Amino acid sequence: MRAPSETTAAAAARGTGRGGLALRRTALLLLLIAIWWAASLAMPPYVLPSPARVAQRLVTLAESGDLFSNLFTTLWRVLAGFAVAVVIGVPGGILLGSNRALGAFFEPVLPVMNTVSSAIWAIFAILWFGLSPLTPIFVVLMTALPLIITNVWQGTQAVNADYVELAQTLRFSRLKTLTKIYVPSILPYFFSGARLAFGFGWRVSLVAETLGASSGVGYRLRQASDLIQTDQVFAWTIAQIAMMVVIEIGLLAPLERHLFRWRRDVRT
Repeated sequence: MRAPSETTAAAAARGTGRGGLALRRTALLLLLIAIWWAASLAMPPYVLPSPARVAQRLVTLAESGDLFSNLFTTLWRVLAGFAVAVVIGVPGGILLGSNRALGAFFEPVLPVMNTVSSAIWAIFAILWFGLSPLTPIFVVLMTALPLIITNVWQGTQAVNADYVELAQTLRFSRLKTLTKIYVPSILPYFFSGARLAFGFGWRVSLVAETLGASSGVGYRLRQASDLIQTDQVFAWTIAQIAMMVVIEIGLLAPLERHLFRWRRDVRT
């Protein structure tokens, strides 16, 4: 059993380390902004607008309601495509991992799907759905699905065979075997694949909205680019990056720490 003083010291060390990391990241961000400001002095605004000009554009977009409306439109599309990918991908990955013959048959398919460009899926989506919300949702789905299936499949294969045999000996039902044996082994693989798929899904949704949507961040980026409104291009880019950072730091990272807190001692 770990002594209380050791636990307190370790917690204090982690807190100090996180505080130092936050300071270094803040310093890096300020340095990048300073470099950006210096470079903008030597270039015209339509090439590289200043940070102050972009900040003013962000304020204008926020006050008009356009900023949050389009951000949440894109977020909703990403979540919809991601949710469908999870609903299909998790059972599909478990099925492929638990059935060797089926897994061997489909094994070459997933790498091929992972290599298909999101722009290609966007073109197919435009042909099939036109300029509609289904276009970016479909692109997110087709991008996230192979990643989720692959990671869940790997998690299923990592299940300890001795535990499965023990469950059979104890005459566990299929549902109980799945929840008690498979899910704990699959969850870390699923979460890793889901975070990757969500990040990719956000990026490809911008491509899909640029090519085949009449709303969303991608559409507004294309519109600003066509009008050579560089400050607005920067503003939309910064806004969508900020939203991804908030989701990653404020939701996904704490959720991962909570789900896998039993692995906290692995890191030093």
